[in-house]
Amino acid sequence: MSNDSLQYRKVFDPPRQVEAVTSGSTEAGDQRRNVAYVYGDERIVLAVNVALATQRPLLVRGPSGTGKSSLARSVADFMKWRFYESVVTSRTQARDLLWQVDLLRRLHDAQSAKRRLVEGYLPYVVPGVLWWAFDEASAKAQRSRSLAGQGLPRGMDPNRGRPHERAVVLIDEIDKADPDTPNNLLVPLGSLQFQVEETGQLVETVPERAPLIIITTNDERELPQAFLRRCVELRLDHPEREWLLAIGRVQLPGLSEDLRVAVADAMLGAGGSKPTVSAAEYVDALRGCHALAIQAGTPAFDKLLESTLWKHGRKSPNK
Repeated sequence: MSNDSLQYRKVFDPPRQVEAVTSGSTEAGDQRRNVAYVYGDERIVLAVNVALATQRPLLVRGPSGTGKSSLARSVADFMKWRFYESVVTSRTQARDLLWQVDLLRRLHDAQSAKRRLVEGYLPYVVPGVLWWAFDEASAKAQRSRSLAGQGLPRGMDPNRGRPHERAVVLIDEIDKADPDTPNNLLVPLGSLQFQVEETGQLVETVPERAPLIIITTNDERELPQAFLRRCVELRLDHPEREWLLAIGRVQLPGLSEDLRVAVADAMLGAGGSKPTVSAAEYVDALRGCHALAIQAGTPAFDKLLESTLWKHGRKSPNK
């Protein structure tokens, strides 16, 4: 865990270690509500501050399980900003993050008695996460128009954070998207505005309310150079021993330190300083031991580590 103190004026300045941003969540799996996040490296805090200062997207690289996605939610929690999330798939295109058109409903209306609604696209435009982050008021108004007549609550906001004029947006695993998606986001991310093609509406924000956009990649596909030049970059690796133990203390404060150390040592091996297993798998092993009352050094402990740490043919370094 890095203890170096970098001197600069910080907009974002969370606690670093065991007292890190947390609400005591013990949720299992990949749920990211009420995350507990350990800022064990000053580079993380610096990268967030640089992204805020430059109003550039923060591109977070690293292996799966190193906390890339959790970082975005943690920043939103600490800053008390709104939070929007979009998990990218192979079918995701840039426009999906800005707006979508409900063509299926439009077709249904065209074939029903509601033919008068098909004269334009306005009732069928659905705001995406970047629209909500850029201009919450116009997104709510558009969402209300798209829900009119459907018997649903108007202005449904996908915000998972707190009410605030500013927002954090997580675009998760952009390397899984269509290859053209990153470059097609250059203009809206750079200018903080875009125009809805079907309606001509201009969606924009002002610098004082610009969102922090955090984009993650597992480096499964090379991203375009033009896109990379417009991002602030942060590379996360598997945490070192002290950082790993701090994560265990924050995620599961009720566990004994001996158990946290035993699992960390199993990950690191004799004399090791960096694990090759992710922090998420470390926490899974701790949760398993805690829930099943498994003690370190027992046959059950060894079997649990095989199913949580040494999956996919990996073997414990102690064997």
